[in-house]
Amino acid sequence: MKAAYYTQYGSPDNFSIKEVEIPFPGENDLLVEVNTTTVNRTDCAILKGSWLMRIFTGLLKPQKAIPGTDFAGKVIRTGKNVTQFKPGDRVFGFDDMGLLSHAQFLAINCNKAISHIPVGLSYEEAVASLETVHYAVNFINKIKTHPGQKVLINGATGGIGSVLVQLSKYYDLNITATCRTEHLDLVKQLGAYRVIDYTKEDFLNTDEKFDFVFDAVGKSTFGKCKAILKDGGIYISSELGPNAENPFLALITKFTGSKKVKFPIPFDTKASIQFILDLIAKGKFKPVIDRRYSLEEVKEAFRYVASGQKVGNVILMVNKNGRG
Repeated sequence: MKAAYYTQYGSPDNFSIKEVEIPFPGENDLLVEVNTTTVNRTDCAILKGSWLMRIFTGLLKPQKAIPGTDFAGKVIRTGKNVTQFKPGDRVFGFDDMGLLSHAQFLAINCNKAISHIPVGLSYEEAVASLETVHYAVNFINKIKTHPGQKVLINGATGGIGSVLVQLSKYYDLNITATCRTEHLDLVKQLGAYRVIDYTKEDFLNTDEKFDFVFDAVGKSTFGKCKAILKDGGIYISSELGPNAENPFLALITKFTGSKKVKFPIPFDTKASIQFILDLIAKGKFKPVIDRRYSLEEVKEAFRYVASGQKVGNVILMVNKNGRG
């Protein structure tokens, strides 16, 4: 089978397309023909190989030579202990430590965060409802919401941001969001009450106060945003912060002052998938898809995602003529 392949951290230039053996599923595994996957911020972080990521992915070189953290595809074969899936099932799943999914086939344990794709949901829509959703859900589950509370979402067209706008709308929050000029209409359609064009206006220059500030792109700080938080307000960022301070601030602000930092440590991927499946069934969520690349264009896909300019999700079309 064809797979993206790399043996060194760093640049997308380290990728090649290589012929490798199709994995053999164990007794508790599924063999899945991958139709689509995404290139996302998690993939880029693993490729870059920061000191924090290397603790989990390999200190000197990647433990997994095939990238990819999510997938949507069709079950081809099941191990003898698998009862909840069968050949022909359309499935999707996510694991932020890597699934080797930038390949035509993968093997995955049936007890991992994997689920059936609902009827009527395409492979592309399914895979675009995983990584970004998981991290956005882990913003929302760190707070208690009440209808009418004010939230500012910085970076509303990114993968996480576009989900946060829709989740905030679901919880009936009063949404102010930031984006570039060309995306004002999109963000309003997603559910924002007010949209700030960050190319023309600094969202910090306002007298308005918010119950929550969600920085979905990690380009602000708690220190800068304190002035626009209400007493008791909460700041959450998708990143560690310029000096990796956000996890420490989350601990310190529990005991100092009324304005708090929460750090969205992600957990329970299965629960995130079930939550978004429920919202999709209710017609309350639709993933945003930006660009599509072929597996052979994996370098270009990574470069685009790393540029920080993507809108929603970038799809990697692995088996363009995949069965079903």
